[in-house]
Amino acid sequence: MCHLYLHKYELETTTVPELPKFALIKQHIIDNIRAARWLENERVPSENELADQFNVSRMTARRALSELTEAGILTRSQGLGTFVASFKSQSSLLEIRNIADEVNARNGKYSCTVLTLELIAAVAPIAIALGVEADAPVYRSVIVHNENEQPLQVEERFVNPQLAPEYLDQNFELTTPHEYLSQVAPLTEARHTVEAVMPSPEVCQWLGLYNEEPCLQMIRRTWSAKGIVSFARLISPGSKYRLGGHLTFKQRS
Repeated sequence: MCHLYLHKYELETTTVPELPKFALIKQHIIDNIRAARWLENERVPSENELADQFNVSRMTARRALSELTEAGILTRSQGLGTFVASFKSQSSLLEIRNIADEVNARNGKYSCTVLTLELIAAVAPIAIALGVEADAPVYRSVIVHNENEQPLQVEERFVNPQLAPEYLDQNFELTTPHEYLSQVAPLTEARHTVEAVMPSPEVCQWLGLYNEEPCLQMIRRTWSAKGIVSFARLISPGSKYRLGGHLTFKQRS
């Protein structure tokens, strides 16, 4: 599993002497994880240890650890240290991010497969979710998002044509639906729910799942200043994806 995961995190092919110190530290950490010298949930050297080893400041070592933590390669626990993260792709539960940006942040290669782009009549649940009349025309897209050519997430999205009239004309191999909708109908509100589900045979086929396994399903509705923009169902294999977030609470005086 370690080798499969780290195939997703390709470092730049710049020659070592040209890399800044913090990048050398990052490469050192990645190489050790790739070689299975440091395993999942195992502690990695501290800022002080890395600073001494590479003859750099603690700030430089901290930058390397912080960037790998933000990319989901490491996880940090105050008072305990820094550890090799669980080998799953992670999305934030507290913010809406473009999945292509998530993949790129891990130095993975993003691509997608557009399965469906169509105009349909909204059945009752979709009409209610979008705030339109039953049987009103709405746009539907089904896209498989890939990381390093491996299916990562199925996105089925229903869009209000009044707020994104040119949705079906977009090339979603060049831009994601989220990115496009954020431009034409800037988001002002979002609501989502997450649950574990067993995928349908169709979803198993799209995600390349040979054996049924629990998946994470997120149902998301998004609003702009003019109304409900879209209603989406995002499904990812439980073995490849996780949701997380970080909250900071102000201390009462």
